[in-house]
Amino acid sequence: MITSVLENKEEAGKAAARKAGEILRKAIDEKDEAVFVAATGASQFEFLEALTEEPAIDWSKTKMFHLDEYIGLPETHPASFRRYLKERLIEKVQPGEVHLIDGERDDPEKECRRLNEIISREYIDVAFIGIGENGHIAFNDPPADFETQKPYIVVELDQACRRQQLGEGWFETLEDVPERAISMSVQQILKAENIICTVPEKRKAQAAKDCFAGEDVSPQYPASILKEHEKVFLYLDRNSASLWEEVGS
Repeated sequence: MITSVLENKEEAGKAAARKAGEILRKAIDEKDEAVFVAATGASQFEFLEALTEEPAIDWSKTKMFHLDEYIGLPETHPASFRRYLKERLIEKVQPGEVHLIDGERDDPEKECRRLNEIISREYIDVAFIGIGENGHIAFNDPPADFETQKPYIVVELDQACRRQQLGEGWFETLEDVPERAISMSVQQILKAENIICTVPEKRKAQAAKDCFAGEDVSPQYPASILKEHEKVFLYLDRNSASLWEEVGS
């Protein structure tokens, strides 16, 4: 894991975007396409804005997969991740191929099978992710399933995760936050050749320390498994690194 601590979340987002652009351009140069996974949430605001401004990326030669989505939430809702990605990324750069999760389908397991068939044929060059205040990656809340090989799975959202969504302003009440979602699995995330993990803000400081300080890897701290991947690029700001002595000084 290569860890970078930037002065603030804007600088962290820009640094992560520069690395993302480098990886995408290299993949396109070498094999005429780049396949990536895109995340959502407040932690990705600065990163995605900077990524859409990265020069010399032939987005028509890219394929995009979607990290996670609520079950039963309409795309018109402000918290819809499909809406988020369309507004902040897809409509701006127009990837050549886009595979979004349809959380409104009557049968979420069938939607997982549809996506699993598609993504199983692809080599993922890079996954763009964050971590939750509870240490989750995608919607794999603790204790996360480190074993399943299914690319997409149906998950139950824990209270900490749902409170985070409320705290970020996506919902008016906790009761409005869906209790289930479709999420890319931990093992599928780890199949990406590169992982860019952007973790800004003070509210993520405890999760950053729990998941990345020391050597332990535990399903109770889902993002800790990123330490087992050879090409993880972790971007923190001074606030999120503040409790992690090795990088926070």
